[in-house]
Amino acid sequence: MAAFVMAGLSSGVAHAESAPGCGTVPQIGKTAHIGWEAGAQWASVKQFKGCGKNWAYVYVWDSYHNRGGDYTVSAAILTSGGTKGYRKGSNRRQEVWSAGTDTVSVCTQAQGSLYDNPEYAHFANTDKRC
Repeated sequence: MAAFVMAGLSSGVAHAESAPGCGTVPQIGKTAHIGWEAGAQWASVKQFKGCGKNWAYVYVWDSYHNRGGDYTVSAAILTSGGTKGYRKGSNRRQEVWSAGTDTVSVCTQAQGSLYDNPEYAHFANTDKRC
């Protein structure tokens, strides 16, 4: 049983490495996780840097996606000046990249949101990178 639970938690881990229109980009900072207070994790949020831009990336884990319900996810870069590069995927799109943002000279964090209810979004932010 424990092996099954562990396999379920680790399935669907993101392998993002190519930002749209940029190619291979390195992750900066730690991965954040969208989930529930009880410890369930549904999606990963990461920040990348490359081509003179910052990128946010959200990947919904297979264990959540395979439930079959409706959801959407969004990705954005947060700065002290506001939200940049916001993009929201279509229904049940499992991964979303933000637009690349011209923010490498300021402190940033990636924010990912998962909307499974029209009135509420679950979200997570990566650590701030300066």
